[in-house]
Amino acid sequence: MTMISFFQGGIGLPVVDLGHILKESFNTVHVDTPYDLLWGNTAYYVGGVLIALIWVTFLHNRIPGPWYVKGLVYGVIISLVSAIFLSPVVSLAAGEWIGFFYMETWNPGLILLAGLIMHVGYGLVLLLCLKYAGVQGVEPPDERRKSK
Repeated sequence: MTMISFFQGGIGLPVVDLGHILKESFNTVHVDTPYDLLWGNTAYYVGGVLIALIWVTFLHNRIPGPWYVKGLVYGVIISLVSAIFLSPVVSLAAGEWIGFFYMETWNPGLILLAGLIMHVGYGLVLLLCLKYAGVQGVEPPDERRKSK
């Protein structure tokens, strides 16, 4: 996602540097204890691992289709959750309101498109890696009972 974000700057889309955004949010909340970019990126990467675990645990066996369809669907889901909930909450914690779907920013459409491209890229790469790693996801509880 990070590399996709930086490449987007070359085609005129906003560069969404989430590590920097999180670092600035931390520093707004904790004025006396300044954070550097390492902590913003750490939070960003931990979030990426968590959303990968959410996929494997809850969604991998519940969304049908080949890996690329699942990756596309998951990327769209992540982008919607980010635009509706995560980004507004993080911005509010930092003392600014960017609005739902980034409506209070300088160009909501471009930021929404940039986020969608980043998240779809994440979903596709995640599902491709899981496919080649042989990860099958966690079996839904109903299926576990039937197989016993």
